[in-house]
Amino acid sequence: MRTAVVTIAAHRDTHLRLQLRSLERSTSVPNAHVVVAIGDPAVADVVSAEGSTAAVLWIEHDRGPLPLARARNAGAAAALAAGAELLIFLDVDCIAGPMMIRRYADVARRQCHRSALLCGPVTYLPPPAPGGYDLDHVHEARRPHSARPAPPAGTVVPGADYDLFWSLSFAVTADTWNRIGGFCTDYTGYGGEDTDFAYTAAAAGVGLRWVGGADAFHQYHPVSDPPVEHLRDILVNSRLFQRRWGRWPMQGWLRAFEDRGLITYDPAQGYRLRSTDSGHEYEGRAL
Repeated sequence: MRTAVVTIAAHRDTHLRLQLRSLERSTSVPNAHVVVAIGDPAVADVVSAEGSTAAVLWIEHDRGPLPLARARNAGAAAALAAGAELLIFLDVDCIAGPMMIRRYADVARRQCHRSALLCGPVTYLPPPAPGGYDLDHVHEARRPHSARPAPPAGTVVPGADYDLFWSLSFAVTADTWNRIGGFCTDYTGYGGEDTDFAYTAAAAGVGLRWVGGADAFHQYHPVSDPPVEHLRDILVNSRLFQRRWGRWPMQGWLRAFEDRGLITYDPAQGYRLRSTDSGHEYEGRAL
């Protein structure tokens, strides 16, 4: 089975560099790696400096929310055009575990799993030591995210809760990708597009599997909780999701924003900014 890793990247030079190195160390090296540069010319410089064979695909972007869904679709299209039979999406912040590619491919070959979304465990790493992460020992920090299934290596657990899907690390066969139809490009910026993708998969009858041993390790970067710097993206994308699926996603964040007095909720209009900006547009999208 020909495998291709798809990574979208913008202004994450150090993290991309370690991801490239981790894939070189994989027990099963992917047949192709497509790195989608979203308006960041430094991405190609990093790939070249590492001597990587990854193909860099340029997506024009100047300002405003990042077109994450469009970039993933473009990366998938390039990988499929190169003959990929299994697409492995890996967030630029993630280091590939040595068995990740092999585990995804092994599971995808099995008839009972090949038409499903395949999701591997992700460990959020602590801040690195001054010398950076040591790829020889990063697996020793394995502590998969507690909110999602993390079955033992060599096992697969069927899932039913599509809200748990995330795009940090997952794999899908070419046939299943085409069946789902890719990510909805109405979403831009932070949040919502991955849950929408999972709901679209569920509506198409695509199953969900949690793949033990397909580990990825998320490199540290500062975050806020709730992510107030992404408030407007989250609000716009939440309203889009609600129109498409009849329910509100990311409710933990929305409630946290509401508790802080940043947004309001009423049954008729849903969540809206609690400010003089309410009713205005954000990057051409109504708030």
